[in-house]
Amino acid sequence: MVSILVTGGAGYIGSHMTRMLAASGLQPVVVDDLSSGRRQAVRGTPLHVGDFGDASFMGRVIDATRPVAVMHFAGSIQVGESVRDPARYYRNNVVATQALLDTMVERGVLRLVFSSTAAIFGNPTYVPIDEDHPKAPVNPYGRSKWMVEQMLEDYDRAYGLKSACLRYFNAAGADPAAELGECHDPETHLIPLVLQVCSGRRPRIAVYGEDYDTPDGTCVRDYIHVQDLCEAHLLALRGLLSDGASSRYNLGNGRGFSVLEVIEAARRVTGHAIPVTAEGRRPGDPPRLVADAGHTREALGWSPRHADLDTIIAHAWAWELRHRHWPR
Repeated sequence: MVSILVTGGAGYIGSHMTRMLAASGLQPVVVDDLSSGRRQAVRGTPLHVGDFGDASFMGRVIDATRPVAVMHFAGSIQVGESVRDPARYYRNNVVATQALLDTMVERGVLRLVFSSTAAIFGNPTYVPIDEDHPKAPVNPYGRSKWMVEQMLEDYDRAYGLKSACLRYFNAAGADPAAELGECHDPETHLIPLVLQVCSGRRPRIAVYGEDYDTPDGTCVRDYIHVQDLCEAHLLALRGLLSDGASSRYNLGNGRGFSVLEVIEAARRVTGHAIPVTAEGRRPGDPPRLVADAGHTREALGWSPRHADLDTIIAHAWAWELRHRHWPR
């Protein structure tokens, strides 16, 4: 069976990807240090606990499992934290990733699917944002991901390492069967935070900034269901395994929703009142991020199956109700 190594495979997106790989007839092999991932999320899948930036450890894993490609989801992902502690983001997202790439090249594993982000674009000069939009990240998180994308271009030219970088906007939702879902600690993403208010785990939701240049003054984001996101990753992987060239893809639904619109949708889906408190802007938050995923649709033959915001929230709500007491 063809082996695919998944870094961060016990995390939110990585665990969904791992399950999809197995369902597609591939053999996922997970590497995760379990600092934020959860062992329960990859039950039944080979799990190697360790640091993906540890060359000796990764060399042993690759030698033992012989993957034909790596899907790289591991790293630090919080925008606000990246502003407060940029060293952590350059260390985890850039330095450790370079160590991973060097290990791959040394072992002859020359296919990588990389979890990138819309944060590489910074404050957009036009919306929706296509792949050619200028790259001007406004926070260390976005800069760290853009550095890796540039590194991958150089590794392709020098060493023949082919990559697919998937720049997704706001991953959200959960496995429709409510077996996998978003479970960060601490949680920083809007939809799970709102649903924790609905389930009684939080007293209220904070809205950071009400004076942006958007219709209701709150930030606008493009939410993509985690299952749709993983399907695009699988299609990109298949392209690389068919000797495809390196490529870059934007992943989103092409429609933006404000923070207040998400809160109102959650009220509608759950039937719960959601108290709101107004806070100041967070540093590094662009006012509006919406994807133009036309290239992704055309090049990969990809189309979102769960594009409706109410559906995304309903799946996340089912997860919250079923697993809100899931242990670390």
